[in-house]
Amino acid sequence: MKYDKFFELAKKAGIEDCELNINQSTSLEFSLFHGEIDNYSSNSSSTYLARGIYKGKLGAITSDVFTKDSPEQFVNAIVSNASVIENDDPVFIFKGSEKYHKINTFNRELSKIPVEDKLNKLFELEKKIKEGDPRIIEIETVGYEESSSTLTILKSNGLKLTQKNNDFAYYGGAVAKEGEQVKTGFDFFFSNDFSKFDVDKLAKSIVKETTSKLGGHQCESATYKAVLSQDVMRAFILAYIGSAVAEDIQKKSSLFVDKLNQKVASKKVTISDNPLSKTIFARGFDGEGVATRNMVIIKNGILQNYLYNLTTAAKEGIESNGHGTVGGGSRVGTTTWYLEMKAGKKTLEQLCEEVGTGVYITDVQGLHAGMNERSGNFSLQSTGFMIENGKITHGLDIITVSGNLVDLFNSISEVGSDSKEFANGIKCPSVIVKKIAVSGK
Repeated sequence: MKYDKFFELAKKAGIEDCELNINQSTSLEFSLFHGEIDNYSSNSSSTYLARGIYKGKLGAITSDVFTKDSPEQFVNAIVSNASVIENDDPVFIFKGSEKYHKINTFNRELSKIPVEDKLNKLFELEKKIKEGDPRIIEIETVGYEESSSTLTILKSNGLKLTQKNNDFAYYGGAVAKEGEQVKTGFDFFFSNDFSKFDVDKLAKSIVKETTSKLGGHQCESATYKAVLSQDVMRAFILAYIGSAVAEDIQKKSSLFVDKLNQKVASKKVTISDNPLSKTIFARGFDGEGVATRNMVIIKNGILQNYLYNLTTAAKEGIESNGHGTVGGGSRVGTTTWYLEMKAGKKTLEQLCEEVGTGVYITDVQGLHAGMNERSGNFSLQSTGFMIENGKITHGLDIITVSGNLVDLFNSISEVGSDSKEFANGIKCPSVIVKKIAVSGK
């Protein structure tokens, strides 16, 4: 009820349609260093985004408070901002979809667990990492993060949409030394179901991730058959599917221009955006209030769909497919919700056996600086292991992998069964690529 005045004043001011996006969030974070709490914070915040159409232009204002004076201030700002906009892009305040799927991802039990219990798990994690291997010489960090958010969209036609989410994560990083060689490793666990967290499993994973890099050396510079880990595929998928954003297609600045219904990857590749799947990333509506739906983007290597918001869809005379986002101003963006690459049937061990002799790339760095979005060319500092006689052997030190995104996705010859879910809303397995250039010694 306290927001009714905003809509009343907006109508009187001649604002055709308007909406109020309210995002309320809480966070809890703490970390340890050498058995002592070195950081502890608990915060709550609210963000109010008011948008409205005035004389055919979209004005907007963002605030972190809503007071008795806010309705008038918001209306004046919308009118003022809309009056100076000069572009002629179509603008929308979406009135609502015919049907919305009911989404329930919020776990009420998470906030009921005492902070002391969450902290004790962190002390236990630090201890188990330290005791996990004599070569572990330092625990760089162990930490816990928890957040919850409630997004409410109110529209001038009376529509109200609400989405609640929460999650937590434990993470840890360690340093291992053998001889003169020093290596670092990191891993994490995230969920919104506290009962699923296994301290032993995460500690062992962090220790393995750190110590397995010891004993590594450079390989010969050459073109290798390769297994790319889930972490590497996460990075490449995010970059590649970014080419399906309709705005970039319309600007002719995407790898997927004029590629709809054409081959853009190996027939082994199927990638979908699944916001209605039962995950903590589930979303029933996008930032503009459009109902979301599960959608295949690439099926058996063929590009099936672009990602639209209301504005980019209107330019082509079609409906938005629920990928719009709204930021701090009138600009509308595009996003994915839960990208999922279809898994295969082979284990990592079987993938390595199939490669025979090659490389297992486990990490790539510098994606933003080391990749050209327009051409798809990349050159990235990497880490990994040699594959010899079908087995993972010694680590690889100071290597660079290079190639082209289009070529890489077309060269995928096998997809693993080892799918891993990441905190940025991507789930993918390891894959085999027929060739990738590796610079070593």
